[in-house]
Amino acid sequence: MTHTLLISSAIVALTLAAQQQQPPAQAQKPVEKLAPYYPTPEIVVERMLKLGGLKRGEKMFDLGSGDGRVVIMAAQQFKADSTGVEFDADLYKQSMDRIRSLGLEKRARIVHGDIAAQDFSSADLLTVYLLPDSNLKIRPMLEKQLKKGTRIVAHDFTFQGWSPDREEHVEDDGEGRSHTLYLYIR
Repeated sequence: MTHTLLISSAIVALTLAAQQQQPPAQAQKPVEKLAPYYPTPEIVVERMLKLGGLKRGEKMFDLGSGDGRVVIMAAQQFKADSTGVEFDADLYKQSMDRIRSLGLEKRARIVHGDIAAQDFSSADLLTVYLLPDSNLKIRPMLEKQLKKGTRIVAHDFTFQGWSPDREEHVEDDGEGRSHTLYLYIR
């Protein structure tokens, strides 16, 4: 019994020594959800894409794409190369399932991930429906990444520190709610 206890103690000691020699695992920065899911009415989606001047073949990104409706409309009606970024796994799956069922895989996709970890440097148009604090958090990243002339359409909430080039009001979305859209050109 003493022999077994001695061997067990030696194994524990060796395991602890090996763990101490390994570098600590990199602390993962928790991904922050930048807005709750609130679907944008179809009429507002269309107005956002029109205000942004989306053209056939342009690269368009929807930040916080929810159920994919902006990405899908951009691909279907505007024939754009559209990408959404969505953090929520269920919404990501729902979006991708709908894109596949509509046969839009060549022009539409959803990235399951963190908005702040993406590269938007190829964007011609960004659409955003995030909270004011979230817009403020991603603004420095967008200022670094976006090429001259990139258009950004923000739904209901401005980017603090930027002046919109144009504002458009949607008085009734069919659900009794009004909306304000802000166009920025970098």
